[in-house]
Amino acid sequence: MADAAPGSLEQGLQTAKDGTWFTEVSSLWPGTGLALQVDEVMFKGRSDFQDVAVVKTKAFGTVLILDGAIQCTDRDEFSYQEMIAHLPACALPTAPKKALVVGGGDGGVLRELARHTSLEQIHIAEIDGMVIDVSKKYFPQMAVGYSDPRVKVHVCDGIKFVQDAEEGTYDLIVVDSSDPVGPAEVLFQKPFFDAMHRALKPGGIVCTQAESLWYHLEIIKSLAAMCAEVFQGGAVQYAFTTIPTYPSGQIGFMICTKAKGEGSPADAREPRQPAPGVPKGSSDYPPLRYYSQEVHKAAFVLPAFAKDALAGSLTY
Repeated sequence: MADAAPGSLEQGLQTAKDGTWFTEVSSLWPGTGLALQVDEVMFKGRSDFQDVAVVKTKAFGTVLILDGAIQCTDRDEFSYQEMIAHLPACALPTAPKKALVVGGGDGGVLRELARHTSLEQIHIAEIDGMVIDVSKKYFPQMAVGYSDPRVKVHVCDGIKFVQDAEEGTYDLIVVDSSDPVGPAEVLFQKPFFDAMHRALKPGGIVCTQAESLWYHLEIIKSLAAMCAEVFQGGAVQYAFTTIPTYPSGQIGFMICTKAKGEGSPADAREPRQPAPGVPKGSSDYPPLRYYSQEVHKAAFVLPAFAKDALAGSLTY
């Protein structure tokens, strides 16, 4: 699906007159790059799967970089974490009881799902234990999600975990993946989506990171067409959020609802659950800073070029 090669921190670091800068470049967005001024390299290591680095930047605080690609920053992570979690969770007609996060080792999605008091179990399947350990040390504001007693951590291959799940296990599956390069590539392929469809309860919902409309429209078109094939009788929809440190400042989500008996599938554009608050007794949680019911509805309003390109695959 993609021809980009995984990178590293060293490939992006350069020394200039005003200090050290990290520039993220990739063949997934040719001819462009995002540069951040770096005050300090806080951590650098190599796991069994990828290059893992944490840097302190002048403008965006602490930044997690995997294989040379920015994953999250102190300053803007909430716009992604809140939307990838609450768009699907709040769209469900019945409040979810059991959720799974695939990827998401930084803990941000766990933090947001833990706001939903209806959830009784929150599982996470993250392939790279180093990402979890590093996030707990350097990103405590996100990793707070790991402290919730409903969370059960599985350090394992996410696709195998989903394939091994019993049919109809989850109300909600959130796939917080990096770009379709290296260990995340399988998370954009049909066998994984077939497995998620099977693991969902009838009427359940999947939300997966689905790239930028500005740089990856062909990838998104292929992904939407594949999802329409897998979620027959259900719904396939695309929404997006704004986030300055992701390529083009915008990142999208493919939201797929499994069919449930007769009638039209639920339209995820409509928030049916209230916006969640702070979990009881959790003083470490900030209030919601991006998600609202108004933003929920607006997130599905696509620019004309994207609406036209995806018209053949999207349900609503």
